[in-house]
Amino acid sequence: MSTTLPWLVADIGGTNARFGLVREPGARPTGVRVLPVADYPTLPDAVADYLGRLGGVRPGAACVAVAGPVDGHAYRLTNAHWTGSVEDLRLPYAVLINDFEALAASLPHLEPGDLASLGGPEPGHGVKAVLGPGTGLGVAGLVPADGGWVPVPCEGGHVTVPVTTPKELEIVRALQAQGMARVEAEDLLSGPGLVRLRRALAAVNGVPEPATEPGLTAADIVARLDDSLCAETVEVFCAMLGTFAGNVALTLGARGGVYLGGGVLPRIVERVRAGEFRARFEAGPTGYLSAIATTLIVAPQPALTGAAAWLGRNLQS
Repeated sequence: MSTTLPWLVADIGGTNARFGLVREPGARPTGVRVLPVADYPTLPDAVADYLGRLGGVRPGAACVAVAGPVDGHAYRLTNAHWTGSVEDLRLPYAVLINDFEALAASLPHLEPGDLASLGGPEPGHGVKAVLGPGTGLGVAGLVPADGGWVPVPCEGGHVTVPVTTPKELEIVRALQAQGMARVEAEDLLSGPGLVRLRRALAAVNGVPEPATEPGLTAADIVARLDDSLCAETVEVFCAMLGTFAGNVALTLGARGGVYLGGGVLPRIVERVRAGEFRARFEAGPTGYLSAIATTLIVAPQPALTGAAAWLGRNLQS
């Protein structure tokens, strides 16, 4: 199948919608804009605004990556109000994929400057895993096949929370006492999860309610590491993320490396390196996980690169 250029690529999260145009097969997206999801009633409204800002260009195809489960052409964002069908865009060709499926598809197209090591050897060629905390917690795999790569989407962020230490168990019990019957990994390992984790730690530590500052956001927490409760929140977050990443690596057999994305980690990369992330990652079967690289994706809009790669692979014949 061949379609008219340019192609529209989109990465739709719970907070922001990112758009770009692919003007040549194999090229990275240009004209990238980031629009707040809350400012638009629907995805087509946001797309119309984006294309209008570029003079009303009419794409010949689109690949839209969304933060939530995909059912054919239908989508429903897990952490935002948009729902509908990609066919509502009324383009000649439009496909819907999971946002971490797009992030996984980007991995073979990232350059050394797009990546930063979080420990372990150099990444290998085998199965790769990608995960990351943002508004939610995404997970996907990338499998070598037929001389190329096939991304494998999943909903791994909704597994039960990875508890290892007695204090982490206390945190989960505190959340259950606050009304959360089932605590998922995403409930703590995400931007909103940082806020929830800090609140639970305050309860576990016996911090009086006025001192918990319930209005703090995830950005506030990672910016206030001189505050003991915020610092402990980030430490526990990094440790639990290490356990979660190790579990993902074991589940997928990700000997080709574990890659971390999302909006939270670039803000605390030195804390991730200095904390328990890597030690907790390796705390599995002897030797298996220590041989797997953990790498942070620092490229500005990697899911758009992945969506462009998806179109390049599937539309050119």
